[in-house]
Amino acid sequence: MRVLITGGAGYIGTEVTHLLSEDPRVEEIVIYDNLSRKNYNLFLLEKMPGTNIKFVYGDILDGRKLKKVLENTDVVIHLAAKVSTPFANEDPHLFEQVNHWGTAELSYALEESSVSHVVYMSSISVYGAQEEAVNESTPTNPKTYYGISKLHGEHMISRLKSKMQTHILRCGNVYGYSKSMRFDAVINKFMFEAQFENRIHIEGSGKQQRAFIHINKVVNALSDLISAGEVDSGTYNLVDKNLSVIGLANTIKEIYPDLEMIFIQQDLSLKNIIVELDGALSKFNMLPDTDLLTELEGFKNRFAFHPPTRVTIAE
Repeated sequence: MRVLITGGAGYIGTEVTHLLSEDPRVEEIVIYDNLSRKNYNLFLLEKMPGTNIKFVYGDILDGRKLKKVLENTDVVIHLAAKVSTPFANEDPHLFEQVNHWGTAELSYALEESSVSHVVYMSSISVYGAQEEAVNESTPTNPKTYYGISKLHGEHMISRLKSKMQTHILRCGNVYGYSKSMRFDAVINKFMFEAQFENRIHIEGSGKQQRAFIHINKVVNALSDLISAGEVDSGTYNLVDKNLSVIGLANTIKEIYPDLEMIFIQQDLSLKNIIVELDGALSKFNMLPDTDLLTELEGFKNRFAFHPPTRVTIAE
């Protein structure tokens, strides 16, 4: 099996590459990335067991290069995206250009290829804010440029379902250690602040709820999808827990007992987006139960050092 990973040098892509490099069924991995996040850790730090891994510097909007790199490819994992948290609403043109039209360029190239399977990483942000927990049958209603662009990307991939196996994964907020870290995601950001500042900053009341999933579960689900072959083409939610921000903060406080919580505009009641946990993927047992506290303790152990005291520098 020859696998192409767009955005393969990113937060999730780095971990997927490492996992698939250990899979004897994967004959070749092609990492396709324009390195826009300036994170080169995939190429450093740790040797991968696979010997047939190739990097192609390329942009997701480059249709000609995509057609070339798709030659003899069996599976595409499409991770390349302009990423954001679910309710961020900024940079509309870049979101649309990369997440919508970049996915469109990939879909056009896929139509002319011999690829048999594509997996697209979408987002629960396509549902928008909801009063009740959402599931795969909940109508989409994105309210942000990010969510709108990811939904447009879904439409481009859905066009291919008569030609190849297609899986669209609406992913929750991803957290946890990766060799190519993102610290803009809420849990990762809180852990960094707790470790090095002994304080975290909470927007609003903290009662707002979000759906989350650990990065290890994301990459294992991707691996299972492309190797098992038992999941029908379709759109699936990929989450494994719903947490309030204040509940998350209290769990982190169990690890850092002296943690200070600073609320920003505490009177604000922010939007919720939670997901039913017994979704369509649950019957395939791709997401084993794990304990949040244990996961975060493991994350803490990945930090290179822990300051003994908070350092305050006078202005």
